[in-house]
Amino acid sequence: MRIKCLGVSWGWILIALACGCATPKNFEQRKQERYGAYSGLSPELRLLVDQGKVKVGMSEDAAYIALGKPDEIIQEETQAGATTHWLYHASSMQEHQYWTYRGYRAGRRFYSEPYMARDYYLRPYVRMEVVFQNGVVNQWRTLPSPK
Repeated sequence: MRIKCLGVSWGWILIALACGCATPKNFEQRKQERYGAYSGLSPELRLLVDQGKVKVGMSEDAAYIALGKPDEIIQEETQAGATTHWLYHASSMQEHQYWTYRGYRAGRRFYSEPYMARDYYLRPYVRMEVVFQNGVVNQWRTLPSPK
């Protein structure tokens, strides 16, 4: 039982570390890194970037400042032209229940009984996708965490 509790604690620690890209410190670093692009934004787009949001028509630099470095970049070309997909990953805790046996001693005899055990593991998923065409956000979407 003790090991399972430690596993859950480590899982939450890993989630906290994975979400570190949204910290104000990193946001300020990204703003300074691409200050020219940030200062050239309209007040409306600057407000969205400050809130960590994207909008259709936003430049790659503005999306980078708002969201951070993508976890995965996919290049695609269709008849409509070349597109770039930025994928942002996340993870959620998934519970796995199963039947197993535990043993116990009563006097000199050893018995076993069934019980429901639970394990937890991190389940990765894509939480957001931003699609660029010609260096500008063409579309974006957020995706729900798996149940």
